[in-house]
Amino acid sequence: MAAGGGADGALPELGRYIVARPIYNEVNFQEENERRLVVPKTLRERVQKTCSCSKKKAIQVTKTLLPILEWLPKYRVKEWLLSDVISGISTGLVATLQGLAYALLVGVPIGYGLYSAFFPILPYFFLGTSRHISVGPFPVVSLMVGSVVLSMAPDENFRVLSSNLTGLNKTLIDTDARDAQRVLISSTVSFLVGIIQLLFGVFQIGFIVRYLADPLVGGFTTAAAFQVLVSQLKIVLNVPTANYNGVLSIIYTLIEIFQNIAKTNIADLIAGLLTIFICMVVKEINDRFKHKIPVPIPIEVIVTIVATGISYGADLEKKYNAGIVKHIPSGFLPPINPAVGMFGDIIASSFSIAIVAYAIAVSVGKVYATKYDYAIDGNQEFIAFGISNIFSGAFSCFAATTALSRTAVQESTGGKTQVAGIISAAIVLIAIVALGKLLEPLQKSVLAAVVIANLKGMFMQIGDVPRLWRQSKADAMIWVFTCIASIILGLDLGLLAGLVFALLTVVLRVVEPEGVKILRFSSPIFYANIDGLRSSLKSTVGFDAMRVYNKRLKALRKIQKLIKKGKLKATKNGIISDFGTANEAFEPDEDPEDPEELDIPTKEVEIQVDWNSELPVKVNVPKVPFHSLIFDFGAVSFLDVVAVRVMKTILKEFERIDVKVYIASHLDHIIKTLEHCAFFDDKIKTEIFFLTVHDAVLHIQNQIMHRDIQDPIFEKVGTQTQFCFYSFTEHSELHR
Repeated sequence: MAAGGGADGALPELGRYIVARPIYNEVNFQEENERRLVVPKTLRERVQKTCSCSKKKAIQVTKTLLPILEWLPKYRVKEWLLSDVISGISTGLVATLQGLAYALLVGVPIGYGLYSAFFPILPYFFLGTSRHISVGPFPVVSLMVGSVVLSMAPDENFRVLSSNLTGLNKTLIDTDARDAQRVLISSTVSFLVGIIQLLFGVFQIGFIVRYLADPLVGGFTTAAAFQVLVSQLKIVLNVPTANYNGVLSIIYTLIEIFQNIAKTNIADLIAGLLTIFICMVVKEINDRFKHKIPVPIPIEVIVTIVATGISYGADLEKKYNAGIVKHIPSGFLPPINPAVGMFGDIIASSFSIAIVAYAIAVSVGKVYATKYDYAIDGNQEFIAFGISNIFSGAFSCFAATTALSRTAVQESTGGKTQVAGIISAAIVLIAIVALGKLLEPLQKSVLAAVVIANLKGMFMQIGDVPRLWRQSKADAMIWVFTCIASIILGLDLGLLAGLVFALLTVVLRVVEPEGVKILRFSSPIFYANIDGLRSSLKSTVGFDAMRVYNKRLKALRKIQKLIKKGKLKATKNGIISDFGTANEAFEPDEDPEDPEELDIPTKEVEIQVDWNSELPVKVNVPKVPFHSLIFDFGAVSFLDVVAVRVMKTILKEFERIDVKVYIASHLDHIIKTLEHCAFFDDKIKTEIFFLTVHDAVLHIQNQIMHRDIQDPIFEKVGTQTQFCFYSFTEHSELHR
């Protein structure tokens, strides 16, 4: 209800409202509100509904699977075609150069980068739901594929002995066999990535990307940018290095680069540095004056054409031993079968690549979908990219997603639909069929420099860390941890480590009243994450409840001995020490706890101990700074049997150290799951479940207020002071 008006005819205060209702836990809420009975449909009814067919449903399903049937009939030829043509040409030129450059990251012959910039676009044109993304290679994904390629086909596997005219044997690398094997591996990875993505789309598993939070993706892509930078640095310098992969590979590569720095090719270094400088300056001009420049300056294309002309005219390869492209095949290769026997070796890496590629594409797609007010279907995107990668894998391509810079070109040059994408594919096709030979004199250092210049956006993400730290320290830590782990461990292991670390932070702190700890679980709780969650719970509350319980038992055992000797007195107000005698209980707390001592029978004595004050015995009992613990289950969609069993143990452990545990904001079916798994008993009842966290907090505050009124002793005790009452008959009974 609205707040009342002010005095003297003042206008009512409309900036806030006040709501009054009872504090609801699970029991009294069900008593006051009748549960609506939902009759679940039988399996037969669900199958009938799913399998039923009508003309309208058939059209709807067809349009869902082939989105082109939805947008192509509505295509505004007069308004959009010219813009799409201009955009397609601009994007196609950039895609051609980026395809060549990103092939260096994969470790395959450069010409295969052109195939990878062409084939994935064709299926996506029919199946994709984003109108603006440019489908093709992306440096992060290319580097992840390259790490698989280099680990499975290193140079060492293709060394052969060759005899020269002097009769001396020389070890050479069979580059033809090596390149053929690497192409087979990269295309097989693309094929398997496509299968994984297609299965995710068919089984509606698009939600899996939710586990890749923005801080995690930001840290991962920044680390990937560092990995890309180092991998291209050796090409810009044209120094010989081994191909390292896995843990600390970036460190080993840097060490070898600096060891061989004296062998730097000056011609390649100058060409690379000039390319980086010019590209970055012109890109900055494009960004600053994008409202005044109708079409962004295609600086990569211009630099490449100029560099190719200079390299050809000055004959840099022969005069300065510059590393050039040398050979780009014309036309297409016939389709090949994937190496199915490799699936077992590459399944883990392919899974990571499939998720990262999809996450990047959908993230970029959503930005432009929001800007232009249309929706993209996450599951359909999985299907579209899955089929694109399967199709392109058959034509010797490496895995595709979208590139941020290329998509920005497509959108900023006026692209309206995927017609621009298909026109860009036509430009790449022309390069494959007719123009490839003209680029053979191009220095590889120029292509590597183009890759480095396009990393600026990913490196700029470092600026997000201070903002994240101000907004959420946990998110900032996820970003930094994922970035460092991906740099040190490699991209695959780094992504896994970052994901595990992010899941360990699912227990997040919220604003808490004094003496109350509120923990939020932000994911389902099941067998795979329950152990990590339990460890995270211990680190968050600052102690192990079981250890606290055992330490308290040990302290009470020593206190009891002193009471029996008359050196301490137990009263209703606490323990009184006899200061006239020495306290023999102050011995070091280093002896292991003897379970046999817990079985010593004693007469019944009631002891009241303030566990947060200094104890009369020297036992290191961890402090418990709160009396109530609230688990916010608002984001817990389900629990499995293992999670229920562990949660019950957690509740009992906290109850034994006098910390009341409450669960709030739970979904309705959670109670049913707990009932089926025998969660409730004589001590754990449904009364600990509350409708909201606020209900639970108000209940706790009411309990404290009621206790203060009933017992004057507690008037002197703050809400954080912990009292523990133990009635000793047998220590062994208490221990059990």
